[in-house]
Amino acid sequence: MKGILGRKVGMTEVFTKDGNVIPVTVIEVEPNIVTQVKTKETDGYDAIQLGVCDKKEKNATKASIGHAKKANTNPKRFLKEIRNFEGTYNLGDKISADIFEVGEIVDVTGTSKGKGTQGVIKRYGQHSGPDTHGSRYHRRVGSLGTMRPMRVIPGKKLPGHLGDATVTIQNLEIVDVNVEENYILVSGNVPGAKKSLVLIKAAVKNSRKKGNIELISYDEKVEEPVEETVVDEVVEESAVETPEVTEEVPAEETKAEEVTEEAPVEETTNEEETKTEEGTEEN
Repeated sequence: MKGILGRKVGMTEVFTKDGNVIPVTVIEVEPNIVTQVKTKETDGYDAIQLGVCDKKEKNATKASIGHAKKANTNPKRFLKEIRNFEGTYNLGDKISADIFEVGEIVDVTGTSKGKGTQGVIKRYGQHSGPDTHGSRYHRRVGSLGTMRPMRVIPGKKLPGHLGDATVTIQNLEIVDVNVEENYILVSGNVPGAKKSLVLIKAAVKNSRKKGNIELISYDEKVEEPVEETVVDEVVEESAVETPEVTEEVPAEETKAEEVTEEAPVEETTNEEETKTEEGTEEN
């Protein structure tokens, strides 16, 4: 069995080339350090201990500091032991996200969100009593059993603590693995709050075959030269338009000259009119 420790980041969705939408959980997977190796000769069983997330030495005990120095690493905040791990590892080896491939089926274990003390309606999904017609039974427990035992039978569903329990979601599919940015996308939801520790391991009850998922990739590098060509075209067009504007200026000046030349023509007409008026008066 293979596995790795990670921290839940949140949920999002991705798109496949077939046009499907897959809701996924983003799990941050930093390189895990092998802090201890157990064998049948020394401990009675085969297992390795993984550590993740560094912790300050001032917040660590002397025992944890000495335990980490054997693997030449810093004290770790989270430690988890996995039995019958695939492959052979030594102290200080790193296990990264590439231990899993796209399409593999895994089980994810985490600690569910704590809800505090809750009643039987929220804790077990029981129905409430009638809200009208004088009913005084709404969200109470109800009958505690028969009369003869004279006690509450073990297993009776009663109010109590809800959540904050270890939960495993089985048969989830690996959608994407990114070693450079240290994250794994798992289909569906994963137990726990954000930034909580989760364990991803190979599925125990896997009955499905490995799937082929092709996600849509957005390559920003292809768009950069296209934007540069558009800018060049705009610059060339502006360079062509500038001389046209300068040529239009003398055309307006010629129109102004024509208008000034027409002015004396109007004066001659006025003189002729005055002469004709004087001739009519003499007659």
